[in-house]
Amino acid sequence: MLSGRILTPNGWINGTIAFDQRIQHIQENAGADGALTILPGFIDLHVHGASGADIMQGGTAGVTVARSHARHGTTAMLGTTMTATDNSIRRALNGLAGAIAERPAGAARILGVHLEGPFLSIHRLGAQPADAVAIASIDLVRSYHALAPIRALTLATEVADHLALIPQLKAMGIRVQIGHSNGTYDDGVAALEAGAAGFTHLFNGMTALNHYKPGIVGAALAHAEYAEIIPDLQHVHPGAMRAALRAIPRLYGVTDATSATGMPDGEYGLGTQRVYKCLGCVRLATGSLAGSVLTMDQALRNFVDLGLELADASNRLSLYPADYLGETERGRLAPGAWADIVVLDADLQPVAVFVEGEAIDLSNN
Repeated sequence: MLSGRILTPNGWINGTIAFDQRIQHIQENAGADGALTILPGFIDLHVHGASGADIMQGGTAGVTVARSHARHGTTAMLGTTMTATDNSIRRALNGLAGAIAERPAGAARILGVHLEGPFLSIHRLGAQPADAVAIASIDLVRSYHALAPIRALTLATEVADHLALIPQLKAMGIRVQIGHSNGTYDDGVAALEAGAAGFTHLFNGMTALNHYKPGIVGAALAHAEYAEIIPDLQHVHPGAMRAALRAIPRLYGVTDATSATGMPDGEYGLGTQRVYKCLGCVRLATGSLAGSVLTMDQALRNFVDLGLELADASNRLSLYPADYLGETERGRLAPGAWADIVVLDADLQPVAVFVEGEAIDLSNN
């Protein structure tokens, strides 16, 4: 049982929350100590690594990543791949499969895979390697899906026959996200009309907004219900973030975290790429941004510093990503939901985290 200021689906209450693996009941108690803030655990739908481990390494790397992010309040996540050779992608998916099927102790629940590559535009690669970009086919995606469940898939929808694949991918239960795209505004609108569900790291890796050529960013701002954004205050200028927050009802935050997350400055791996952590960000040798070292608790603080009310910031890191995936028993504190809980002090620093009722050891933070 926990006591504090609790964010419920109906708003804030001072009270207590009782749980085992699931939340049993929440009771209002005006006398409850309001020094602690109790929020739904964070849900990160775009995370590549942490603590020196990269999802693309396969094996137990996904477990290391899920344990590291759990210590920062992430209670559920999608293991996210990079553009790579077919064998490398299959190794990563095989490595994730066991941790998806059964949650390891002390780790966030890995809900499935975000397949960020290889079906991208060679003109908008960002940190993705050009030599492994591929054209998507439904048979290839099905073969990957058979290894580990793909919940989200980034697609440059203007490439080849990618647009025609969207309804088939949607029928498989995969959320198609427009990203790493050199498409036009009309391409973005066509993809949404075909069933695309969102946008991958909005503003980054896509055609920019221009008043004559609105681009993929314009399509998102004009038409999207959901899009992910990296709120590390380095990938996107605060002014652009504010514009997106006004335009996209369910804009949600992701970390795009790399193996350098939680590590000292130095050289790390991002798939086959070498990246360099310095001054709180990660870059290729060329100087281009290459993922982040963001954690979800810092994302919450950044949203609040940007001017969001705490409840709104929480929704953008818990409720909205849960709803985007159709996870109705996560991302909210309500009786019957999974007991995925983060407890914060007055500075919005985690003092306790529970994943499906299991208390996470925060001592390695």
